[in-house]
Amino acid sequence: MELGLRGVHVLVTGGSRGIGKAVAHGFAQEGCSLHLVAREASTLEAVAREIVAAHSVAVHTSALDLRHPEAVAQLATAASACDVLVNNAGDIPGGPIDAIDDARWRNAWDLKVMGYINLTRAMLPTMRARRSGVIVNVIGLAGLMPMYDYICGSAGNAALHAFTRAVGSRTTQDGVRVLGVNPPMVRTERLEPVMRGMARARLGDEERWEELLRDRPFGRPAEPEEIADMVVFLASRRASYVSGTVVDVDGGIVSRR
Repeated sequence: MELGLRGVHVLVTGGSRGIGKAVAHGFAQEGCSLHLVAREASTLEAVAREIVAAHSVAVHTSALDLRHPEAVAQLATAASACDVLVNNAGDIPGGPIDAIDDARWRNAWDLKVMGYINLTRAMLPTMRARRSGVIVNVIGLAGLMPMYDYICGSAGNAALHAFTRAVGSRTTQDGVRVLGVNPPMVRTERLEPVMRGMARARLGDEERWEELLRDRPFGRPAEPEEIADMVVFLASRRASYVSGTVVDVDGGIVSRR
């Protein structure tokens, strides 16, 4: 299926690893030029070289911490020509409410929740002026299936679900689509630390974290590329009537009873 993405400029936050890296490869395979953002410059540059070698597309990078409003403003200026924004940066710890103190909670939400909101706010005026653009928020199933032992992420994701639906319901009048993707547990570098926090809360032993994966759909976590494929499709003209919604890529787990 031709997605019509060749020549499109795509901004991906959290683009140096996990889902963000897979998303970057997915867009590059479609012939898109990229602007990748992450905090670690060396890792980011290594991924950029990898993508250029594999797909022969232009890749720009910005080593920024999007917790900070000045970094968001800097990025919005540098990436103002981007047609697609993928909000993906996040670093939310696992654990119940008494394990996440105020500083950790605010640090997590400043990146995943306020980071998404602030960058969307910063990029929308240019997209509206062009009367075209797509914003895809990579959120998470915990917003639909709240977990006490992932309380910070559950509450943050629920907020982003509402944000995405509300904004995407109105931006279409300006030619801009805003939508989201809900990944389940995904086999990334962050999976083990989060699962260890859950295992401490549920089983009293973080070393038993793999036991919590046994009932996953298809007997495994999702792969980053499976989430990336949906993100790329939703950003394409093949999904041109999709906005104000969040798509679950969950293997059916939300429908379990």
